[in-house]
Amino acid sequence: MNRTLRFLMIHLALAPRSITFALLAMVFSTAVHAQAQAGLPPKIKRVVFLGDSITYLGQYTAYVEAYFKTRYPARTIEFINVGLPSETVSGLSEPGHAGGTFPRPDLKERLARVLAATKPDLVFACYGMNDGIYLPFDEKRFADFQTGMKHMHDAVKAANSEIIHLTPPFFDGTKTKNLAYQDTLDHYSKWLLDQRNQQHWVVFDVHGPMTDFINENREIDPNFVYAADGVHPNDLGHWIIAKQILLGLGAKDITNATTAQDMMTGVPHGEEILKLVQRREDMLKDAWLTSTKHLRPGMKQGLPLPEAHEKAAEIEKEIRNLH
Repeated sequence: MNRTLRFLMIHLALAPRSITFALLAMVFSTAVHAQAQAGLPPKIKRVVFLGDSITYLGQYTAYVEAYFKTRYPARTIEFINVGLPSETVSGLSEPGHAGGTFPRPDLKERLARVLAATKPDLVFACYGMNDGIYLPFDEKRFADFQTGMKHMHDAVKAANSEIIHLTPPFFDGTKTKNLAYQDTLDHYSKWLLDQRNQQHWVVFDVHGPMTDFINENREIDPNFVYAADGVHPNDLGHWIIAKQILLGLGAKDITNATTAQDMMTGVPHGEEILKLVQRREDMLKDAWLTSTKHLRPGMKQGLPLPEAHEKAAEIEKEIRNLH
């Protein structure tokens, strides 16, 4: 291991909470120069993904996990997806949401339970898509989003975990004939990016690269989309999110990859491992959501967590046998 990288990782483990961000950022930056692959400090053993339905769908989260499974087969990092469809950090909900059957879930209601149960070392948080409730930009709603983001950030840090924020994924205002909301999420993304300097948050930008990608492709094909409903990305959209996370962690080896399958090119049994990771996550995410007692109606009942972990261990054996 690079001597400087080793020094930073040792001091990361010993550092006071007030300076952990700076050391964490230095580790990521140093890892970029030390190796072509993405890196996480040794203290990171459990990674939790918080978010709404885009996170719950699980493609981008599985792509990230599959990367680490194939690049670091001897390392044990547990990845937990607890994304909840319809959720916001702002606590807002539009009239008639879900046909008037229930308001949007508010992360604040369940966050303490989730953090206590999952005990993360690192959290990736992807919110914003639902937080402006699909309306034109409004200062009051914007303030609620900011307050919710700060509450989440502080709660995660208080739980002795690091947090990396993701800017909101691209909302396709052209597809939905709602360009005003596309502008709303531009504001929300810019504010999050500003927190890098203002509050020393770690923020990875997915909004900008997704926007650029769709604009570039529409110059070739004006009908190009990667979110049929304007909100939920397809596999390609999820790959762009995952790629920005991995690039943010220093993954030079996927710079030219255009799909998750490209990421697995040349990796023995790469696509098989990816499918197994996806199968395990699909089962575990419902178990974790049920166990942490979310309040959203209409969700699939998950297995009891001990049973889910037993099944996950069986899938893990299949993965390790492929290495």
